[in-house]
Amino acid sequence: MPQSTMRRFWLIFAQAVTVCVAALFVVTTLRPDLLSLRLRPDVVTVLEPTAQGGQRPIVSFSDAARRAMPAVVNVYTRKDTKAPRHPFMDDPVFRFFFGDQFDPQTQRRAGLGSGVIASDKGYVLTNHHVIEGADEIEVALADGRKAAAKIVGRDPETDIAVLKIELASLPAIAFGHSEDVRVGDIVLAIGNPYGVGQTVTLGIVSALGRSGLGISTFENFIQTDAAINRGNSGGALVDVSGNLVGINSAIYSRSGDSIGIGFAIPANVARDVMQQLVEKGSVTRGYVGVALQDITEDIAASFKLKKAAGAIITDVVGGGPAEKAGVKPGDVLVAVNGKAVANSSAVLNTIAVLRPGDEATLTLIRDQAEISVKVVAGTRPKPAVPR
Repeated sequence: MPQSTMRRFWLIFAQAVTVCVAALFVVTTLRPDLLSLRLRPDVVTVLEPTAQGGQRPIVSFSDAARRAMPAVVNVYTRKDTKAPRHPFMDDPVFRFFFGDQFDPQTQRRAGLGSGVIASDKGYVLTNHHVIEGADEIEVALADGRKAAAKIVGRDPETDIAVLKIELASLPAIAFGHSEDVRVGDIVLAIGNPYGVGQTVTLGIVSALGRSGLGISTFENFIQTDAAINRGNSGGALVDVSGNLVGINSAIYSRSGDSIGIGFAIPANVARDVMQQLVEKGSVTRGYVGVALQDITEDIAASFKLKKAAGAIITDVVGGGPAEKAGVKPGDVLVAVNGKAVANSSAVLNTIAVLRPGDEATLTLIRDQAEISVKVVAGTRPKPAVPR
């Protein structure tokens, strides 16, 4: 190849390289982003939430939880029990060879529940079944403090117990008006489920005045779908302002885990029981001395009643207030002091709030005619409390 031809090719190559370098310089200077797309991996861009009027764009119940949580405590119980006695221990020959090594040994069982500080004087509300039979009770606060607790009083008929702890600067909860709670209201359940630590769950009020569940004698529960599990018993059910509206007591579940049906004792009931237990050590309730049965559709038809409401009186205690007032078995009780009663539980709850000595008007249906009788309430006998 002639030398002139080689010179021409070299010149063309040099010019091409010079043009490419110049082009690269220009692109690097004016549009570096074009090169970054090739040289760097993709960058993910995310959107940030926009504030609306300085407020968070989502609904939160943090303020209610923060207000109520310090007053909700963990309740730990310990109980000493003895194992069953070995059947051979009564055999002298067996005892000769083995001595007392098979004698019943004491076992310590631990229990877990929740409670609510109801007063800065150290009174704590919880369930009776949480502390029943306990030899030792310890209360742990949300701020990490712990204290031994003593039982001030207990009321198995409402499943309420009051404890007392000696600590300073206690964060007492504010009581709401449980009588104003409505179906559909949003509520928070606060407690210590399974011992994992203080937990808040959200739900609504599913129903009011639940009774006939066999949980306690006096049942007027608030039903909620807020998750309540083992260890939540005795904890707080609060409204969206953080005010106490109920004491979580039980759940409806075959497995023992929450399925969205929980029950709480109304705060006004718990407060009344607490005041009586603190002041008198026991709860005094009204009593008229009758046995009651709910009115079914069949019973209503046989008695020719207009509707299946009220309670039929199946028995009258001899010498009791009802007998003295002329109440008879077979009477249908439909109202107390002018307030209609739906069933036997409603009658029991209505009479229980009467003070001994109060006069009450019972509206009865007897032989298809409505009559009214005056009865003076007595004192309801106290149930036996296991020690």
